[in-house]
Amino acid sequence: MKLVTRATMLALGIIAAAGLSPAFAQDKDLKVGAIYMDAQGFYAGVRKGIQTGAADAGRKLNIIETNAQGDASKESSFIDSLISSGVQAIIVSPVSADGSSRAIRRAYDAGIPVVCYNTCLNDADMKEYISAYAVGDPYDFGSKLGNAAADYFIAEKKDAPKIAVLNCEFVEVCVTRRKGFEDALKAKVPGAQIVANQEGAVLDKAVSVASTMLSSNPDIDAFFGEAGGATLGAARAVKSQGKTGQVVVFGGDMTTEIAQELSDFTVIKAVVDISGQGLGKLALAQAIKSVDGQAPADIKVPYDIDVYKSSEDGKAWLKAHADGIP
Repeated sequence: MKLVTRATMLALGIIAAAGLSPAFAQDKDLKVGAIYMDAQGFYAGVRKGIQTGAADAGRKLNIIETNAQGDASKESSFIDSLISSGVQAIIVSPVSADGSSRAIRRAYDAGIPVVCYNTCLNDADMKEYISAYAVGDPYDFGSKLGNAAADYFIAEKKDAPKIAVLNCEFVEVCVTRRKGFEDALKAKVPGAQIVANQEGAVLDKAVSVASTMLSSNPDIDAFFGEAGGATLGAARAVKSQGKTGQVVVFGGDMTTEIAQELSDFTVIKAVVDISGQGLGKLALAQAIKSVDGQAPADIKVPYDIDVYKSSEDGKAWLKAHADGIP
């Protein structure tokens, strides 16, 4: 079992010396740092989930937050600011499994529990410096989408589809997503081929890269977008290149725009999603437990993965997320 952090032990000691119960500590306000990896809609959902989770837990939350913009140096600088400001916990989706370790270790050394969500550090550093990791299993994420893609190709009687990937593989979870996708797809459709794989996680870049892929590989049958920007970018490229009805998209991460495309069902055929709000709530719950000296014995705390693969699914998502926050 992971040891209680030094800061928590000290806090509990002070409480005991004052003759107060641990419940008193749990009623106090929380000062938490939250770091979002980029500006995609998923992180707006995480933010709302953190805020809602605080209200549900009966805690007043003072959240200090930033967007790392995919930059490990910005992430590192903000973690140092959070340490100096005296936060009680840090919630973060690390930019790099290896490159983010030093900054997170500084928080650990300062006695501040760190909770990962969505992405985390390499296994060795995660076990050493992380209190909890709220995550939807990335292999299962990819596998569910691979199965949906396989079912589509079987129904279309395409036994050797050619697929292009728009990736976010600067983070390890996206590499694992692709492995799950390929394994599930090829188990049902052995002739399936990945004919291109390039980075395109941000929407504007994804549109550009996908357009180039379509020009270079005119026989592409489908795109796999490993994250939200890639999914929507691929769909927009297909439409702008006049490939609607010829090329389809399977992707990750629901947003209003992606749900609208799924509802239309001419290009996007399936989306796999981990709720940003749900994951934010889970991450905050684990941060509160860590502050209270109750970090989980198993660092990885799983969260459900949803599959949407019909026009009706897209419409239902839009109705359930009228505010547009995933």
